[in-house]
Formats: sequence, C-alpha cells, structure tokens
Amino acid sequence: MASVPQALPAAGATGPATRPSPPSIARVRRRRRPSGEPPALPRQLRTSGKWWLALSGLVVLAWVVVVVTGTIRYFDVIDTRILQAAADLRSPVGIDVAQVAGALASERALHAMWLTNLVLLVAFRRWRHLFVWFGVVLIVVNVAAVMSTTLQRPRPFEVELLGSWSGFSMPSLPMTVLAAFLVSTVYALVPPGSKRTVGKWVVCGLLVLTALSRIYLAQDHPTGIVAGVVLGVAGPLAAFRLLTPNAVYPVRYSRGRPAHLDVSGERGDAIVRALQDQLGLLATDVTPFGLAGSGGSTPLRITVKAHSSSPAEESCVFGKLYAITHVRSDRWYKLGRALLYGRLEDEKPFHSVRRLVQYEDYILRLFWEASLPVPHPLGIIEITPEREYVLITEFIAGAKEAGDAEIDDEIIDQGLAAVRRMWDIGMAHRDIKPANLLVRDRELFLIDSAFAEVRPSPWRQAVDLANMMLVLALRTDAAQVYARARRQFTDEEIAEAFAATRGLTMPSQLRRMLRQEAKQARDLHADFLRLLPFQLPPVHIQRWTWRRFGLTVVTVVAAAVAAVITAGLIGSPL
Repeated sequence: MASVPQALPAAGATGPATRPSPPSIARVRRRRRPSGEPPALPRQLRTSGKWWLALSGLVVLAWVVVVVTGTIRYFDVIDTRILQAAADLRSPVGIDVAQVAGALASERALHAMWLTNLVLLVAFRRWRHLFVWFGVVLIVVNVAAVMSTTLQRPRPFEVELLGSWSGFSMPSLPMTVLAAFLVSTVYALVPPGSKRTVGKWVVCGLLVLTALSRIYLAQDHPTGIVAGVVLGVAGPLAAFRLLTPNAVYPVRYSRGRPAHLDVSGERGDAIVRALQDQLGLLATDVTPFGLAGSGGSTPLRITVKAHSSSPAEESCVFGKLYAITHVRSDRWYKLGRALLYGRLEDEKPFHSVRRLVQYEDYILRLFWEASLPVPHPLGIIEITPEREYVLITEFIAGAKEAGDAEIDDEIIDQGLAAVRRMWDIGMAHRDIKPANLLVRDRELFLIDSAFAEVRPSPWRQAVDLANMMLVLALRTDAAQVYARARRQFTDEEIAEAFAATRGLTMPSQLRRMLRQEAKQARDLHADFLRLLPFQLPPVHIQRWTWRRFGLTVVTVVAAAVAAVITAGLIGSPL
C-alpha cells in the first residue's frame, strides 16, 4: 500500500518560501515617460522615407492638376525636346546597349524577379516580409495603372520609338513596377547594415541605367519615368520601414528559431532604458541566454548594478522578451493543435502581447506566494506598447538543467513535492521538461510558467506528475523515482498519471530525450508501467468537436483561396 501523502508546509512557514531573496540590486529613481513622448522602439520612416513620401505626394498633386486643367501639353513640349536631344546621340552600338540595359524592365525580367522573391521568401519562411511584398506591389502597381489610365497620355511623338510598348505612359508602368520590385527585394532579402546600403546603391544604379535606356529608345517620357520611379520607391520604402522595421523583424540568415529576436543595437538600448525608467535598474549588458530550451520567447541574461559599497559590483536578473511575433506564433500553434487533436484543455490563444506577459507574471507570483521553488518575480517593462514587453525575474546563477545535473533522492523529493503543492493549490504547470527544471546547490527550481493554468482538470494535473517523474528518471532510473513518488502520491494517482500521458501530452524536448533513451534500450515510460501494481485504461482526449470541424472547413477553404490567388499572381505579376 502507498503511504498517505505528506502535507507540505504552508506559505510563510518552512520549505521553499524560506529561500533568500535574490541578491540586492541597486535601484535608482524611476522616470515616468511623459504623455506624447514616443516609446523606446518607435516605428520610424526616417528622413529619407519622409522625403520619398513627400515626393510621391507632389507626383500625385501634379497629376491631379494636369487632369483637372489639361496642361499636359507643357510637359509634352519639355519631354519631346529631351527625347529629341537623346535621339540625336543614337548610334548602332548605343542602340544595342540600350536595348540590353532596358530589358530589365521587360515583362519577362519582371516575372522572373517576382518568382525569385516568392521562392526565396517562402524558403526562408519570412512570411511577414512576403505579405508586405505582395501588398505593397499590388497597391503601387494598381495606383500607377489607375493614374495612367485616367490621364491617357500616349507614348512620345515626333521621335522615332525603338522597341515595344503598350498602354499609356504617365506614369511609366514598367519603371513603377521595376522600382517597386527592386526596393522590395532589398528590404525583404538583404540584411540591414552595410549590405543593405550596397544593395540600395545597386538598385539606384539599375534604375538610372534602365531609365536612360528607355529615354534613349524613346519608350517613355522623362517625366513619366520620374513619376514612376518616385511612386515605385516611396511605397515599398514606407511599407517595409513601418510594417517590418529592422529592430522587430530583422532580415538574417543565421540559424536559430524565429522566436529568438536580436537584442543588439536599438532593441538592446531600448531594454536598458526601459529597465532604468520603469524598474529603477541600472543595466550594463543584455545578452541572450538559454536559447536551446526556449521556443516561445527570447530569454535574456541582464547584468545590473548591485547594491553594494563597491560601485563596480554587478548582479544579474533574468528577462523574457515577448513580441507580437510570439503572440502570432502562439495563435498558429494552437490552431494547429486544434486541427490535429481536437479539443485540448486551455488552447485559447492570447490576443495581445500585454495579456501574455501579464498572465505569466500573475502565474509566477501565485507560484511564489504558494511556496513553490520559482524565481522571484521582479516586474514587467514595456518596450513598445502592445508590441514588446520583457518579464523580469530573479536569475538562478550557476544552475544546471535537470537533463545535465546530478539527481539524487533529495532533488527527486523536491520535484515531486512541487507537483503535489500545485495539486493542493489547484494549479498545473503544463510544460514540465528538462529545460524548465534547474538544479543548483542541491536545490531544484521550477521555471517558465507561461503555459501554467489555474484550476486545471484532473487530467492536466495527472500529466504534470507523469512528466515530472519522466524528467527525473532521465538522470536516475524509473524504480528510484517510483519509490520516492509513493511517499507523496498513491498508486492510484500514479497509475492515473501514466494513463493520461503519452506522446501528445509531453513537451517536445522531453519526447526527444525519451526517444534517445529508447535507442539505448531504456524505455522509461514502459519501465514505469511495469512498476505499477495495476494499470488504468488510457485517458482518451476528445478529438472531434463542432469547433474543430468548423475550423478545419474554414482553414481548407482559406488555403484553397490563397492558392488560387497566388497562382494568379505568379502567372501575372503585373
């Protein structure tokens, strides 16, 4: 018979609550951001973007004036004189060179550029850049097409035209499309910095070369070319800088998870300023930490000034950076689980970054007040309202993950006691895996409460117990963990835990490590089942609901519509 579960100490008595607070850190006077002051990471057009938008406004204004007053004849006279002067410089070699240079604006070249961008953005899974690419090109091209159709300006006259053309010429639609494609390519595929600067100069050179060739061949009016280039550059420039800023959606080709954001440059400086203004912490360094075990946020190690007689002494705090990309990933992840498995507990997505970080901070404080061995919560800082926040907690210095640490009976008891305590207070962690169990100085810490749940179902609580036992058995064995578990849980509770737990209910890291153990002829899950005096039938998860059916139908229809639209765009990028 299993022993009666032992009562755990209440909060404020003995046990985890007696753990000392994190090292004292220096505090300074907090600064409240005045109303109207932009946040630490605003979305900026910068000076060049404002100039290009101003030029595009002038182009639209000039077009309106010409349409209303009918003064296009004055532009015709100026353009004709320029084209006649260019025609006087023609030579057989020059014509051949101009035709080769002008081929970049041909329909075949634009189509190849369109397909290349589509393939590369899909291959690198740069979905936001792809959607912005689609949207901005379609808007710019349609605006230019409406303007040229309304004005109905013919091709140049009184000058011999060399080459093919079609449609009206104000603004020049080929130059508009070419400029939009080239600028979008630079912002979607070229990393910021010196490489993007070089790319901009290359685009400038290509546009100038193509424009000169079309003037030389009299394929376009000079004013039409200028108007087309301005519209083609201003639209993508503004869209990519506002919708995919470098600090939020960097273009990079280094390996890593999409959830791991770059904290160097502007974002790192913004975090340092926010720590001082909002929490009174003087940060000296912000670096990524423990990325291998994190897939839904960007974990950070933040060095701060310590409260000491020595001003050079430093301490560390831990930060979890959450951005709008993590909320969107959470939505897609939970939609996928709903489509694949039906109704699982607490699969409702978060709708804002603020709610996500508030929820984790709230759960962490509940755990701390309930004497669970979790890091001390220190607060939340805001980087960009509704878009980026950082959860600040105690940094467990010198700790090792449970998959790498030495596990003995004392550590096993602490891990099982944490599960029992969560059962007693009506909570579940829902993400117990080696990366979320830290061991330091024979003390176990439970971290990452983002997926925790208040008042979970008995099934979810049972899954926590089985996952904890499996994690602890990775560094010991099933018999040792089972023997310690019977000191705090009954055989019925342990049997229920393993009846509720299978591949789907285990975190991916734990599943992967169990598969590695199985390759060495060590099936921990089966070992626990053999140790049980009896086994309960598997707990089935409800798989089909009307909600799942409706989501599946909507998803299939949306995918079909997207495929049709994409096929149409691929076939006719203009």
